Amino acid sequence: MYDVNEIRKDFPVFANNKTIYLDNAATTYKPQVVIDAVTNYLSKGTANSGRGDYQDAYLVDKMVDETRTLVQKFINSKHVQEIIFTQGTTASLNMVAKCYGEKFLQTGDEILLSIAEHASNTLPWVQVAHKTGAKIVYMPLSEDGKITPEIVEKHMTKNTKVVGVVHVSNVLGYVHDIKKIAKIVHDKGAIIVLDGAQSVPHMKIDVQDLDVDFLAFSGHKMLAPTGIGVLYGKKHLLEKMDPYQMGGGMNFSYDKKGNYELFKVPLKFEAGTLNIEAIYGLHAAIEYINKLGIENIANHEYELRTYAVAKLKAMDHIILYNEDAKSGIITFNVKGVFAQDVATYLNSKNIAVRSGAHCAKLLKEYLNEIATVRASLYLYTTKEEIDAFLEAARTAENYLDAYF
Repeated sequence: MYDVNEIRKDFPVFANNKTIYLDNAATTYKPQVVIDAVTNYLSKGTANSGRGDYQDAYLVDKMVDETRTLVQKFINSKHVQEIIFTQGTTASLNMVAKCYGEKFLQTGDEILLSIAEHASNTLPWVQVAHKTGAKIVYMPLSEDGKITPEIVEKHMTKNTKVVGVVHVSNVLGYVHDIKKIAKIVHDKGAIIVLDGAQSVPHMKIDVQDLDVDFLAFSGHKMLAPTGIGVLYGKKHLLEKMDPYQMGGGMNFSYDKKGNYELFKVPLKFEAGTLNIEAIYGLHAAIEYINKLGIENIANHEYELRTYAVAKLKAMDHIILYNEDAKSGIITFNVKGVFAQDVATYLNSKNIAVRSGAHCAKLLKEYLNEIATVRASLYLYTTKEEIDAFLEAARTAENYLDAYF
């Protein structure tokens, strides 16, 4: 049985902070097991990875290897070498753009993106286009705000080489049919780059079943520390790519004549010192999620979301933008009130939400709004918190009360 009140006992923040935290699409609270994993590494003997010939270094190497394998199993990649540690989703997507896009794209090629993409899956490709002469083509959304296989197919041409799509929109929360989209992309001879920042923490992901070429996600959105993320890439593609940064830990040899030999994937993409304490935290976070069950987490979020949306729909002053989304993201505005003022008012009620463009600034074309309010749920959100949020939303027209 999924007991959210028992789960909350695993998070020390709830004993010290009474904020109703509904900004989980931005980052998440950390359970004690993650905090302990990080502090134990920092307090009981630190070492660098892949370099030391002593006991503490062996333990670090073991944890890095075990975490890589744990991630592999978590997303069901075929090879453990397909898992690269990065600083986060942004770094992962930039790595694909730099190491694949800049090497293989040229003038006349097309990069297909949706207007729902986060800046991290847009601007790196804009930079690639500037450097290579490739062209960015933007897909519109369906009438109900989704990236559909039909839209992707309609906008692909013989020149399309890369398709960048978000699995779950960080604004609209829609879960896109990536398996069908990937088949269309591959049938047309292109690759698909998937932003999984809002999907991997919340639902079962199987990269072999989805058949995506690259997947990027962050640890901090799934209970782990900041500064750690993952790039999954199909092994044969990673092997063809060159690293965008060089240094220690990724080369076998080099000489004064300019010759060098790099390690194989994934190490050739992990120059320098990894964020080791965050890797310890990521390992603990994934184990914790596995213990709860990712399907149980998804069901919990959807149950709360369904309840909240039904209540919000009954409020005449609330504009809902994604009432039928299947994720824990609820995006709305209050009629006649700017989004930041709504967020400030909710803050006066001790409720944390996100307001603004949410780093997806091209979406204003679909929304006809430059800013929205986003409430996002996670595995520790309670019905009581949703009720408090709903009561505050009911009175949000009185937003000026927050300022006086």
